[in-house]
Amino acid sequence: MISARNLHCSRDGNVILDAVDLDVPNGETVGLVGPNGSGKTTLLRLLYGACTPDEGTILLDGTDVRQFKQGQLARRIAVVPQERPATYSQTLADMVMLGRMPHQGLISPHKTSDYQAVVEALEEVGLLALAERHINSLSGGEMQRALIARALCQQVDHLLLDEPTNHLDLRYQLDVLAMIRDLPGTKVVVLHDLNLAARFCDRIAVMDNGRIVATGQPDRVLRGDLIQSVYQVSMVRLHAPGGQIHLSFDRLSQASTLMELQS
Repeated sequence: MISARNLHCSRDGNVILDAVDLDVPNGETVGLVGPNGSGKTTLLRLLYGACTPDEGTILLDGTDVRQFKQGQLARRIAVVPQERPATYSQTLADMVMLGRMPHQGLISPHKTSDYQAVVEALEEVGLLALAERHINSLSGGEMQRALIARALCQQVDHLLLDEPTNHLDLRYQLDVLAMIRDLPGTKVVVLHDLNLAARFCDRIAVMDNGRIVATGQPDRVLRGDLIQSVYQVSMVRLHAPGGQIHLSFDRLSQASTLMELQS
């Protein structure tokens, strides 16, 4: 379980997070959604220890993350960031093998279990046939799936992903999020697509101006009034065959926008 309590974070005098609380129980997939600049990526970075809050506490299975050394934290949390690898002089398999580093000594040779973990991770994301390709030859979508495979290769209980569907075509958006949802442990996923969040997340935390303004099951959180307030768009729920809910969005009318400005 991951828990955050009363997180405050500011940069250069600008408040980025303000009194944020979040709980991610074991086995759940929690989606972080909200407009650009609402604090989603900063919150994710705090959860995996890439930066520290001005105030507040983050607990990993009941232990303050500040008590873990970097290697210990890497054996418990895997991350798929927005940033791409700085070096491109390696094969896809070699890059995914980096996910095994937290489980190895500094000069330990790779074991059979390490190679098996790489194969399984590449199979999960549909890239096993490209294992020997250099990563500088991968498309944007293939690279995104490679980063997810590297995280899977760590074989940890907590997975944090920042916009994992970036660059993915429709099929792999669905495949990757279904795979993430079905993994054990805790999963925190930053998403922009509210329909994907509604379909694949157990709970959603909606962020706006550095705060979590709503959290709960998708059908309770993704309400028209809240979406209009946070995103400044109108929203309608559509029911597709089979019971799947689809959210449709539109710009606010000029009259609605004027009323918002006057209120």
